[in-house]
Amino acid sequence: MVTFRFHETVGAKMTARRMKALTFDKDTTKRVARLVELHLRFHGYVESPWTDSAVRRYVTDAGDLLEHLHRLTRADVTTRNRRKSRTLARAYGELEARIDALAEQEEIGRIRPDLDGNRIMEILNLPPGRDVGEAYKHLLELRMEHGPLGEERAEQELRLWWDARSSS
Repeated sequence: MVTFRFHETVGAKMTARRMKALTFDKDTTKRVARLVELHLRFHGYVESPWTDSAVRRYVTDAGDLLEHLHRLTRADVTTRNRRKSRTLARAYGELEARIDALAEQEEIGRIRPDLDGNRIMEILNLPPGRDVGEAYKHLLELRMEHGPLGEERAEQELRLWWDARSSS
């Protein structure tokens, strides 16, 4: 296995350049480069199983490419060391099972905060703008970290964040 610092980023850029030279369309090029960028992330799971938050991020970052990422990651195991190969396959099977279990509990493939932009504007008495986007990102981060909060807790967290932000 070839590895070096920023291997995935360099590989994604190389992939995009080659695909452009081969006249692939922009969407296909973008999707394949994204898969190359994400393909090594799984190896961190082998060393230390991820939190639910990390699994959510993996699924969210892969988006509609998740099934392709599963196939690429499994195909990328090219070691001749049978024990290592079995360990990687077992670990990836565990990750897929965790993804399935989380998917049963929540909409892991389409994670959104518990409050939408309209509700954020209503609660904080804000017009559309950057502050609403930042509030949305904050709630999305909480959702990724803790799973579904429910509308009541999300509103409390939003108000706490806004008060802390406003007082600084």
